[in-house]
Amino acid sequence: MSRPATLTGRGGAFPAALCDNGSVHSYRDEGIVLAGHKLGEADRIVTVLTRSHGLVRAVAKGVRRTKSRFGSRLEPFMLVDVQCHIGRNLDIVTQVELIEPFARGIGADFDAYSAASVMAETARSITEAEPVSRAQFLLLVSAIRSLCKGEHPPRLALDAYLLRAMSVAGWAPSLLDCAQCGAPGPHRAFSAALGGAVCSACRPSGAALPDTDALDHLAALLTGDWESAEASDLHDQIDGSKLVSDWVSWHLERNIRSLSVLERT
Repeated sequence: MSRPATLTGRGGAFPAALCDNGSVHSYRDEGIVLAGHKLGEADRIVTVLTRSHGLVRAVAKGVRRTKSRFGSRLEPFMLVDVQCHIGRNLDIVTQVELIEPFARGIGADFDAYSAASVMAETARSITEAEPVSRAQFLLLVSAIRSLCKGEHPPRLALDAYLLRAMSVAGWAPSLLDCAQCGAPGPHRAFSAALGGAVCSACRPSGAALPDTDALDHLAALLTGDWESAEASDLHDQIDGSKLVSDWVSWHLERNIRSLSVLERT
């Protein structure tokens, strides 16, 4: 006999719901809510990054009603155990259990909320074109959890997340040796188009000219050397944030709207 389809959730693998012909018509997964949009008078379309199914868009029926079964569980930044029925155009949320209420802690701090919004929008942009990536899911959950706990300054936590998310997606910047010719660094020029740090011979017109300490700061964020990152000069942190923003925009070929808003505040 053939084995029934299985899905992997917080409690391990469990059978998926099957149609009479053996095809899966519902699934259950762990996910973090990235966004929500109103639909009609009482419904909402939620975007959820899941552990095993990638980016999911589903309709939560009646969620905006006062007596909704789901209530605030499907607000952005909530980590949930969600069950969905597979629909023709959009899936339908049928059950939600709260795992960690990140939104409650993040919502009380404007800087943390702003950073989390950029993380969520970036994760959505990366995973829209990427196959299921458990690494991206785990990275986002870890970053949001850190924000919620206030472990590091929000802007540093954001830059560290952006660097790591881009690296997981295959866009790791060179922060020491020349990205073009490999000449040993450090180098005092940075080009998102050419792959990061570049030597004077490879430097294109219009390349950024940060102090090498700013690139050292980014390297510390990328590798998790928080002691060095938090001890960096404020000027280097600001320059580093600008380089990270340019790096993300170049490789995603779009501006992250919430990041643009953050930089204006």
